[in-house]
Amino acid sequence: MKRDAECKAVSGTWVSVCDGTTVTDAGKPGIDHMVPLANAWRSGAGVSTAERRKEFANDLTRPQLLVVSAATNRSKGDQGPDEWQPPEKAYWCTYATAWTNVKATYQLTVTEAEKAKLTGMLETCPS
Repeated sequence: MKRDAECKAVSGTWVSVCDGTTVTDAGKPGIDHMVPLANAWRSGAGVSTAERRKEFANDLTRPQLLVVSAATNRSKGDQGPDEWQPPEKAYWCTYATAWTNVKATYQLTVTEAEKAKLTGMLETCPS
């Protein structure tokens, strides 16, 4: 990846882990929140401090921010795993593990439907 003087990506190759799409135009990849901001708000982030919400939205430490194709980013929206799953089924184990990690780290709630879908996705993990 090449960057300009302001550290903005100007060229490179990115692979959208959710759907396997390769993106070569620096203006085309989307940045996705593993746990979308609206989902986090509904799951308990709304009672957190403004500083904690900012940390959540910009977290580069955990698997919270992903480079994805614009189509994946649009189709996912603010949905949880009970409503949307990555098209790339080989990614389901990683996705469910990351989702669980982020929710646990930020002490966010999980619905029964979300838990059921995550359990099924985790069953795709190699033993």
